[in-house]
Amino acid sequence: MATYVIGDVQGCYGALQRLLAHINFNPSSDQLWFCGDLIARGPDSLATLNFVKSLGSKAKCVLGNHDLHFLASHFGFSTVKPNDKLQCLQQAPNLRELVDWLLHLPLIYQSADKQQLMVHAGLSPEWTPDEAEAAAAAVSEQLKHQPEQIFAIMYGDSPAMWQHAETEQQRWRYTINACTRMRFCTPDGALSLQEKGSPSQLNNLVPWYEFWRTKPHPQLFFGHWAALNGYSPVQDIHALDTGCVWGNSLTAYCIERQQRYSVAGI
Repeated sequence: MATYVIGDVQGCYGALQRLLAHINFNPSSDQLWFCGDLIARGPDSLATLNFVKSLGSKAKCVLGNHDLHFLASHFGFSTVKPNDKLQCLQQAPNLRELVDWLLHLPLIYQSADKQQLMVHAGLSPEWTPDEAEAAAAAVSEQLKHQPEQIFAIMYGDSPAMWQHAETEQQRWRYTINACTRMRFCTPDGALSLQEKGSPSQLNNLVPWYEFWRTKPHPQLFFGHWAALNGYSPVQDIHALDTGCVWGNSLTAYCIERQQRYSVAGI
């Protein structure tokens, strides 16, 4: 039995199948964890979603910013761009079923023994892992039952700090931003959401994971940040977005073997 944590697939169904062949994935005994952004910009988001959904309990997934943006567009709160290549998904005969499946995915997945935690972008410096999971669960509950309430307030960069969130809606937005959009923070821990480069380019900002060097945490797995090319300098924090959709590679990390595997992307 092996558990593989996989970075941003973003509709690169062919690369995902090559990666699973490379690791000799056995659906009867192995499990796949997906770090979010299953769809958008790659050539086959529909096939990717159908495949991951078909894995049932063998796949654990968290929502990424592209997944949420697609859902918001489905409910009429945004529009997707042509280069997201989501037309086939939007016209899929099983679209309603796929949307319902996505709405039931969490923002954070934590193993039963709390030794591993997966999130798309990162964990806020203001949270403990348990506080992060509780905040994410509040958003997930709304997505399951009243998704329009989430999408109506989802877009925006404020509040930048959890302690400044005064309403339930502000807490939802902050949680979504931290879990699915965050890369950098200001030195006081406030989210800085517009910058996308590598840490070496932005010395005035702090990568979110640096705040966790001295804080107790489980093994953390995240995607979202292709500019890191899979590198995190903090022990037990694993960056897994290696830019598959940009023609680089798709990466999986085996928890039991503590080993990475990669195949070429598009």
